[in-house]
Amino acid sequence: DDFATLEQYNDYLEEYEAITFSLINSIGNDLATRNLLTELRDTVAGKLRDAYRSLAQAAATNGARFVGIGGFSSLRPAEGAPRFVEGDDLPPEFAAEAREMNDILTELATGSVDVDWLFVSPAAEFGSHAPGEALGRYRVSGEVALFDQDGKSAISGADFARAVLDEIETPTRHRAQIHFAY
Repeated sequence: DDFATLEQYNDYLEEYEAITFSLINSIGNDLATRNLLTELRDTVAGKLRDAYRSLAQAAATNGARFVGIGGFSSLRPAEGAPRFVEGDDLPPEFAAEAREMNDILTELATGSVDVDWLFVSPAAEFGSHAPGEALGRYRVSGEVALFDQDGKSAISGADFARAVLDEIETPTRHRAQIHFAY
């Protein structure tokens, strides 16, 4: 089903978040949890672009900045290089979502909605499968992925949340992609 209103989408997101966090906290990272999370991911497949567009339009209507959380695959390995999502080595279970998120970034960049926007890309190792330890620091990039001296791109959930909030509270970029990692 498509989301007819912003309220319907928000209700769906709240339910999705509640189920996801409940599963992660109560079951852990076992096979049943991963399978259920994959089913939930499949549920939103193909709906993200319209949902993000609706949210961006709502932000524009209300004179607010739209901040969308994307994925690592929309980043580039180096300045001017193709985005990771444009390669052939995406894991099949994430490929459709990665392409859809990249389409959202492209729509924002081409001005399909006249809004001040920010597309946030986390590190490659980020999420419930890689919670990490909060370090109280992070580095910032634009569309080029950050890696440490060992070739690792990671950030904890706590530090990613802090980075996003810092950017919301004190904006440094407008109509741009931003990336946070250690």
